[in-house]
Amino acid sequence: MSEATSRREAVAVRAAAAGAAVAADSFRTDLEIESKDRETDVVTQVDRDAQERVIETIRETFPDDPVVGEEEDALKRVPESGPAWIVDPIDGTNNYVDGSRAFGTAVAAVIDGEPVAAAFDCPALGDVYRFGPDGISRNDEPLSVSDCDDPAAATVCPTFWWGRDRRDEYAAATRAIVRRFDDMRRYGCAQLELAMVASGALEGTLTNVRANPWDTVAGVGMVREAGGVVTDLSGDRWRHDSEGLVASNGEIHDAVLAAAQEIDG
Repeated sequence: MSEATSRREAVAVRAAAAGAAVAADSFRTDLEIESKDRETDVVTQVDRDAQERVIETIRETFPDDPVVGEEEDALKRVPESGPAWIVDPIDGTNNYVDGSRAFGTAVAAVIDGEPVAAAFDCPALGDVYRFGPDGISRNDEPLSVSDCDDPAAATVCPTFWWGRDRRDEYAAATRAIVRRFDDMRRYGCAQLELAMVASGALEGTLTNVRANPWDTVAGVGMVREAGGVVTDLSGDRWRHDSEGLVASNGEIHDAVLAAAQEIDG
C-alpha cells in the first residue's frame, strides 16, 4: 500500500507542477475574466487550461481513475469508494487575477473519499507542499503544526468567502476570532491557509460554509499529516461533504471550534 501511495504522491506532485506552470506563464498578464454564480467568484481561461494539463498528467499514469475538479469536464462529487483525484487548477483565483502571489494548484489522491497523498504548488511563492506515506514537507523540509496551546497567543484565519447575502456571518466569524485569539489573518486561498496550519504559520482556520472538495481535501490531508485536527461544526471528523470546516494544531481546537460555532449563534 505504501509503494502504491508513494506512486500517487509522485503523480500528484507532477500534476500540480504542470498546472502551476500553466498558471505562472500568464500571471500578471492581461487576462480575460468571467464571473461564475456571483461577481466575486471568477474564472479565467487559464483555470481551464491548467485543469486540462493537470488531468492529462494524471491520466498518463492512472488513465481510469475518476477526476473531481472545479472547472468543466470533471466530476463534481467525490466517489465514496475506490481511488479518485481531486483537482483545483488555481486555488485563489481572485488573488491570481489581482496579481497577488497567494495562489496555487492543488491535487489530491483519495481512496474511499479519504486523502492519502496530495501536492499544493504555489509558483509565485516558490513553495511546494506535499504529503504521502513518508510525511509532509514544504520544499522537501518536514513540517509539523504549531505547538501553541494558548488561544491568547494564537493566530486564526476565517477561510472561504461569504456571499454578499451572508456578510453578517463573516462579521460574526471575525468577531468570534478577535475575541478569543491574539490575531487574525485571511489570505483568500483556502488550500494555502490549510497548508499554513500544517506548517505552523497559523494555529487554526475556520468556516461555517460547506466547502467544495477541490478547495479543501488536499489541505485537510496536510493538516492531519502534520499532526493537526480537522472537524466539522459539530466537532466530528471532517470529510469532503461536511458542514463547515474547523482546522487547528489540535492544542487549541476547542477554542477554534467554539469560534466557528458562534458564527450561527
